[in-house]
Amino acid sequence: MSEISLNAEIRKEVGRRAKALRRTGKVPGIYYGHGQQNISISMQAATLKPLYTTTATHVINLKLDDGSSHLCILRDVQLDPVTERPVHFDLFGLSEKEEITLEVPVKLTGGIPKGVRDGGILQLILHKIRISCLPKNIPDHFDINVETLEINHSVHVKDLKTEHIRIMENERSTIVAVIPPTVIKEPEPAPGTVVAAAETAAEPEVITKGKKVEEGAEAAATPEKKAPEKKAPEKK
Repeated sequence: MSEISLNAEIRKEVGRRAKALRRTGKVPGIYYGHGQQNISISMQAATLKPLYTTTATHVINLKLDDGSSHLCILRDVQLDPVTERPVHFDLFGLSEKEEITLEVPVKLTGGIPKGVRDGGILQLILHKIRISCLPKNIPDHFDINVETLEINHSVHVKDLKTEHIRIMENERSTIVAVIPPTVIKEPEPAPGTVVAAAETAAEPEVITKGKKVEEGAEAAATPEKKAPEKKAPEKK
């Protein structure tokens, strides 16, 4: 577990007034915990950013401007859907003797897996593992060595080695795997399709020949018309 110290201010601006804080580069938030009083706070956006962009879990030693200190974790951060800037954050207070449930990120180590070098594809399925433990036992992340992972091999939740931690995931769930490469096969035409194509290709020639035969037959069947014979004038 790694611990970092952050400074924040107790704020009086709530509701719509909180918008004024954002124009000054600060982000409104709230600190709360079991059996603890909620405290409205604010923090510089640059100070908050490392907390939600990191790939590790940090326990925060929050220092307020009234001189008090609180151990907590970042429970949630809301981002603007357009600018992706933080608009609000939640800090959850920790108690040394009370277990907390949270998600811990997965970190892959060992470089390129053997299965990937053989043409496979590395697939990370569980990016975070949900656990429950005392604050002092919170891990930064779960390290999984994938160096020897071969094609059609995977690492499951049950393969994790942990102490003083209860994993809240299904032990049969796959965390990471190397799958075979995807091969796209063109569909083979059905036998009837080939015959139909051949018949279609031959059709114009058959029609043409048949037309000539019919025209010839029609010509042979139609007798030639002879000019009417002139009759000699009758003698009076």
